[in-house]
Amino acid sequence: MVDTVSQTATIALNASLSGAVAIGEKVAVGVLMPGTWDVANLTFQGSVDGQAFSNVYDSSGNELTVTAAASRYIYLDPSVFVGLNQIKVRSGTSGVPVNQTAARSLSFVTR
Repeated sequence: MVDTVSQTATIALNASLSGAVAIGEKVAVGVLMPGTWDVANLTFQGSVDGQAFSNVYDSSGNELTVTAAASRYIYLDPSVFVGLNQIKVRSGTSGVPVNQTAARSLSFVTR
């Protein structure tokens, strides 16, 4: 059995991007959504050094977008997050971010 860990990413009031979640050598495998969530999908930024963050894209060159809603567990393909030591989550996309109307805490599940 593989140990899983949950780490919190918080998007502040009237913001769309969370602070960084340090996952180290683990890999993100899911996100637990809060019971309250202003309608928006999720996108991500990642960093290998904890300093420079870049938007995360899939192998086809599309911004990695995950359909999100309140009170859901959302599976994440771990292969997309391999090599990232820190992750930020965004409400909306890089082109159309969606500010949350209250602080929202999401839990990254890693293994």
